[in-house]
Amino acid sequence: MATMTGKRDYYEVLGVSRSAAPQEIADAYRQVALKCHPDKNPGDEKAVEKFKEASEAFEVLNDKEKRSAYDRFGHAGLDRAGYAPQFHDLDDILAQFGSLFGDLFGGASRRSRRGADIACETTITLKEAASGVAKVVEFDRHTTCGACHGAGTAPGTKPEPCDYCGGQGQVVQSAGFFRMQTACPACRGAGTIIRAPCQRCRGAGLTLEHVKREVSIPKGVDDGNHLRLEGEGEPGPGGRTRGDCHVVIRVQKHPLFERDGMHLVCEVPITYPQAALGATIQVPTLEGPHELTIPRGTQPGEVFRLKGRGMPSLRGRGRGDVLVQVTIEVPKKLSSGEEESLRQLAELEKKHVSPKRKSFIERLKDLFSPDDKPHSDA
Repeated sequence: MATMTGKRDYYEVLGVSRSAAPQEIADAYRQVALKCHPDKNPGDEKAVEKFKEASEAFEVLNDKEKRSAYDRFGHAGLDRAGYAPQFHDLDDILAQFGSLFGDLFGGASRRSRRGADIACETTITLKEAASGVAKVVEFDRHTTCGACHGAGTAPGTKPEPCDYCGGQGQVVQSAGFFRMQTACPACRGAGTIIRAPCQRCRGAGLTLEHVKREVSIPKGVDDGNHLRLEGEGEPGPGGRTRGDCHVVIRVQKHPLFERDGMHLVCEVPITYPQAALGATIQVPTLEGPHELTIPRGTQPGEVFRLKGRGMPSLRGRGRGDVLVQVTIEVPKKLSSGEEESLRQLAELEKKHVSPKRKSFIERLKDLFSPDDKPHSDA
């Protein structure tokens, strides 16, 4: 059954029921993958497409969260939840799920054709993380040697066929009813041996290069998130498909805000009169100052919420809040006028004790014997 997106139902692709257990799903995928494996069906594009289709279905149904989203909303639900298929080619699929069907049909050699992934870092501010930003990243990777053009041989020489594998690059081992094809240990799958290596690259066929790339960092990223630059990693053997470069995002600590997911927490000091009488103060947001009304009788540690002023969702679903936690600021130095006013206030508090304080003093008195009770003016 095809859906409105043109894709077949994932359960139908693997031939399992919607209530199938995880192991049943894995077994079904393994059967389809072995039957349609590209190395077993050379030149058969239909088999390759079925192999990719089954791998995409297994990627979703093998993941608890993705399967839940798919069961509720189908293919459209996966797109809305940001669960688009992660695989771009056969190398990605074999690298992820190859262990389910071993290194049969040359799986190991196929994976080895793809170059290694590399990583680099870039640092951004919290404000840039909230709005999104373009950054230039720099990293080192290998490229084809300009002296030997990737051959790895000295001028006037050529690679010679490997004696161990006869130039095939593969060796076949039998294990019961199965035949396992692996890369030749002597030439590492190249099929040739270099007797006279290039002096510049020492036979590697590669030299190191420094690369700069501009990356677009989406709004809502958090510290430790990473972006994948496809095909910007190390080249595969013989200059084949490059790996990827993973850009790790580092978000600088902000002097005012602590991040809590999509929310930003800010501690703001206020004075005792402001807390007791109420006030309108300015508090920070990423967009600039914002007026906040402090009601009368505000207590230390009380939190006020500025809705929609926090960090945006990485998936584009709304925005968090700014949480303003107030603290009572106690001055270390007082002018003579301030000190006099506070002493007058203290005298008033002795005569007009609040119910909460009176209750506390009465409970305190109960802890002492009649001879030990404190004086009322203590």
